[in-house]
Amino acid sequence: MRLVFFGTGTFAVPALRRISSHVVLVVTQPDRPKGRGNQVQSTPVKQVAEELGIPVQTPEKARAPEFVDQIRSLESDALIVASYGQILSQALLDSAQRGGINLHGSLLPKYRGAAPIQRAILNGDQETGVTLMQMDKGMDTGDIIEMQRLTIDPDETYGELQDRLAELSAHMIEAFLPALESGSYRLEPQNPSQATIAPKVEKAEAEVHFSGAAAAEYNRFRAFTPAPGAYAKTGRGLLKISSARLSQSSGTPGEILSNSEGCEIACDKGSLVLLEVQPEGKKRVSGRELLNGWRLKPGDSIL
Repeated sequence: MRLVFFGTGTFAVPALRRISSHVVLVVTQPDRPKGRGNQVQSTPVKQVAEELGIPVQTPEKARAPEFVDQIRSLESDALIVASYGQILSQALLDSAQRGGINLHGSLLPKYRGAAPIQRAILNGDQETGVTLMQMDKGMDTGDIIEMQRLTIDPDETYGELQDRLAELSAHMIEAFLPALESGSYRLEPQNPSQATIAPKVEKAEAEVHFSGAAAAEYNRFRAFTPAPGAYAKTGRGLLKISSARLSQSSGTPGEILSNSEGCEIACDKGSLVLLEVQPEGKKRVSGRELLNGWRLKPGDSIL
């Protein structure tokens, strides 16, 4: 088979590795400045493609007519798409014999869009999965080929869940290749009345509020760890939260309840134990070390 692989983020990497022997070209987003040093970095998919010796293209706009012509000239069997970051035009989808096959990290039609894994955790869902989908020109609106489900662990972060879903998607696309090659697979239309949208995450959403319900704020921490990174505003500046757990202790929101395991902070209806944190402009420390450094004790407020 001749496949063109469209992918950008780490979610796509296991699938690329699993089917790499069939991939004639990898298409990914252009290199971008990233991190504190604002250094230009390649995408995770580009790095792996170069490691595997697969040619790479990084178009600003994959719908550009000259790029579509280039893909059409490859005469590929299919375009395999996972965490790419652009909507593919109908002309591009038509450039391959069997069109585009997408690996999406949700149970479609739930969570169409850019951030399905994070939205599922933020909303407190107990189940998610991967949908293998025949693409059309809409945003995750194509017919469903296959769906596999996973239970979300109550303490699982976005990074941990994404890794599990990525491995599941790699298994699914590898197992699907014989059916793709023969064209013998069934398609089931999505029910648009059940569709929900998972929009791109804004950094402000990752702010943990101790005035909120503890369970909801713990879901917020999980949904945005490690990216874009959960944080809280305190009386001494921003505090990045690297590790935390949920507790049922009660007190006035923002009150320090305990320093025995970490920095336990009261929320509405429960509390959060901050196990590892990073004060603004400082190195990462344990919750207990934070309280010692800030000279705070149980009964004080962190706000």
